[in-house]
Amino acid sequence: MKLTPTMQKFVLHWGEMGWKWGINRAVAQVHAVLMLAPKPMPADEICETLNVARSNVSTSIKELQGWGLVRTVHVFGDRREHFETLKDVWEMFLIILRERKKRELDPTLQTLRECAAEARASKADSDHTVRRLQDLIEFMELAGNWGERAHGLSPAGAKRLAQIGDRVFRLVE
Repeated sequence: MKLTPTMQKFVLHWGEMGWKWGINRAVAQVHAVLMLAPKPMPADEICETLNVARSNVSTSIKELQGWGLVRTVHVFGDRREHFETLKDVWEMFLIILRERKKRELDPTLQTLRECAAEARASKADSDHTVRRLQDLIEFMELAGNWGERAHGLSPAGAKRLAQIGDRVFRLVE
């Protein structure tokens, strides 16, 4: 796939954005190329498009598959595996939300609960520390509950919720 200047700008930005969110830059760039690809791509074409090593693309694809963002597609008459990403951005959003909750929020909440229990039992920790930890737990539980409820939404439902939420923000402001 030949990248236009606009496509190059998007791929570079997606890589930078991914890096800022804690995702490997190459993983995010492979994802960006697959988002822009009009049809599933084999790994060697992704390598050529990004001018990166095959091992880098293979590792990136495995990471994206682990997130549920990329799937393998077989093309009639071609023995190579081809890859594509989700077409629906709202479906992608829900998957990323679920994975970030599972990988980041849930372990953080568990650690906060342990810290709060230890702080309550300890004579060394102040009431202030206990209150701050409890405030964080309440916030994380609420965010986690929102995430859990979002998991049950369809992509169309998530889009509708965002649209309704936008109106709610305008009302509250």
